[in-house]
Amino acid sequence: MKRVSKVVAYIVRDGRLVVFAHGDDETLALAGIQVPAGTVRPGELPEDAVLREAYEETELPGLRLVRYLGVGEYDARPSADAVHVRHFYELAVDADEVPERWTTYETGDGSHDPIRFDLYWMPLEQAHVLVGGQGSHLGRLFD
Repeated sequence: MKRVSKVVAYIVRDGRLVVFAHGDDETLALAGIQVPAGTVRPGELPEDAVLREAYEETELPGLRLVRYLGVGEYDARPSADAVHVRHFYELAVDADEVPERWTTYETGDGSHDPIRFDLYWMPLEQAHVLVGGQGSHLGRLFD
């Protein structure tokens, strides 16, 4: 089975976490509540990938790496014949003002239609609802 290097961003501010859902596509909406995450590009360091992915999906200014939280594996079957090797990071936002709710569109490499992200801040205490094992390292935010 293929192993794919991934990153997961916990963007934290005032006891809340940036999360999103895909509101305009029925299939993507089924994915549920997520945090910014994505694939590490060839030759890219995970710490660079997490900042890139977090910005591409949130468009938040002033994103800063706080710390590495660890690694975990996620069996992506049946949607993909792969094991995702996920690197989890805590990020902060160094901006005076951030929106409570906002929408962004990720265009990627242009090979697909833009993907809509409906983003908002969720209290950390409620973040156990994250899909697909994305919440597996939330407890480390309290270490």
